[in-house]
Amino acid sequence: MALIKMTHSRLSAEPAADRECNVLMQELYSEEAAVRRAAARDLVACPQASEALLARLKIETLLSVRETIITTLIRLGDAAAAAGLIECLRSDDAALRNEAIEAMKQLPEEVAPLMEQLLDDVDADVRIFAVNVLESMRHPRVEEWLIEVIRSDPHVNVCSAALDVLSEVGTMRALEAIERVQARFADDPYIQFAANLTLARLRQE
Repeated sequence: MALIKMTHSRLSAEPAADRECNVLMQELYSEEAAVRRAAARDLVACPQASEALLARLKIETLLSVRETIITTLIRLGDAAAAAGLIECLRSDDAALRNEAIEAMKQLPEEVAPLMEQLLDDVDADVRIFAVNVLESMRHPRVEEWLIEVIRSDPHVNVCSAALDVLSEVGTMRALEAIERVQARFADDPYIQFAANLTLARLRQE
């Protein structure tokens, strides 16, 4: 999915009148895609619209409308938007999960307070999705979170995902943790490959 890339900032527009916002929220359920798409776009002026947009996102099937909903959620960028996108990671819809991951990458400050909880989720798949968010999330704690994953996560696939990201963003700070995860999963070929690749890069820097 191609999302509109943007630098996230708080909107300065004045909130729309409550009546107008309520009408737009109702129009999210119009039978006409163009009406739903326009409503999703215009709800950017309604600061309390995130929950309504997220509810529609979970059932919307048309890609262009979903893209508009996601773009508006990114622009609203509030705690409700971040929490709702995180909940989408549990969806059975792979496309929705991927859309949520891409959107979360653009909300680093809103997602960051929830990242440790995500990385400690009981579902290994959710932990992997959280690592995927970190792949291009611009936040000063990204490497710290990845190091903690490979130090403590018991699931080999989660650690593999974290190593993949560390191979791109890791520094010498990660060296000891990488050596330890390599020893911890000594029988796993991919962990050995990814760890050796990352260690070689770090030692050349």
